[in-house]
Formats: sequence, structure tokens, C-alpha cells
Amino acid sequence: MNGATNASSTKQLISVHPEDLKFVFELEKQSFCDIKVSNNTDQDVAFKVKTTSPKKYFVRPNTGVLHPWDSCVIRVTLQTQREYPPDMQCKDKFLLQSTIVPPNSEVDELPQDTFNKDGGRVIEERKLKVVYASPNSSQDNADDDSVNNSTGGSSIQGHSSTGDVSFSTLNVIMLFLWFVAYNNIIY
Repeated sequence: MNGATNASSTKQLISVHPEDLKFVFELEKQSFCDIKVSNNTDQDVAFKVKTTSPKKYFVRPNTGVLHPWDSCVIRVTLQTQREYPPDMQCKDKFLLQSTIVPPNSEVDELPQDTFNKDGGRVIEERKLKVVYASPNSSQDNADDDSVNNSTGGSSIQGHSSTGDVSFSTLNVIMLFLWFVAYNNIIY
């Protein structure tokens, strides 16, 4: 086995923090969790986020390209729920796929089969589980295991399946929505 193969098998293309998606669960209120995704390589890496419950969560950006050693924040929003889950347990899961792409790749120019394993392409997968917390228990751990409200100067291009929105514009919109929700203006 050569050194390159050995190194790639021990070091993942991307790292994720936190590794669990923790949501403060309140009836009739949206909740969000930010995860920081970092490219651990000197190559461009594309990523895609999938979930077992796509109607329950809003993920932005759900697809992107990270340049070498760069990172970005992905916001996962839990839509409003009308009832509590049994025992506050959640069986929802997320899958974060990543693969090396050619230098200077743009997210809108990625081939449709970029994350298809059938083409012989190496696709790394990270499974992320969902954890619900009650509003009282979340305040104690808010700073420990989330990257909420991180902005950072990343050079990611995000992709929205509902239209062509730049990632920086999306950041401003999400920050405004968070601010409004945080201050209970819309409730």
C-alpha cells in the first residue's frame, strides 16, 4: 500500500463539528443547529447533505464546494412541529457526503452524478444523528457543542434547490431570521 492511499484512509476529506445535530425542541417553533464543515485537504471537496426526513428539515447550503483548508457553516432548521416526539427521542438521521472535485469547481457546475458511487468515484459518508433538548436543558450546554451564530469568512458557494441565491445573501437572510426569532418578534 502506498503512502497516499494510507494517508487518505486515515484522514477524512472533511471534519464536522459538532457531530450530533442538537435542536431545542419547542412546539410550534422553529429551531436550528449550525454545523461547521472543514476541508482537511489541499484539494477542492464537494459536499452534499441528505436526511431521512426532508420535509421536516431545511438545510442551507445543502450542497457546496469547499476550497483547500476552508470551512463553512451549514444551518439545519427544524420546521415547526405540532406534537412532541415519544420520550423526546428522534430517529431522524443526516448523511453528509463528500468527494474530491477538480480545482476551482463551482457548485452549480457539478455533474449530477458527483455523489453517485456507481461511477467509481470515492464518496466519503458521515452519519449525523439528531438529538432533541428541552428549552431548559439547552441553555447550560449552548456554548459547549454548537457553532451557532458563526459567520467566518469562508469562500463556499452554496446551492439552493429553490433558486439561485448566493451564500452571502443567504447568510444575511438567515441571520436576520434568527435575530427576529430570538427576540420573539414574530411569535
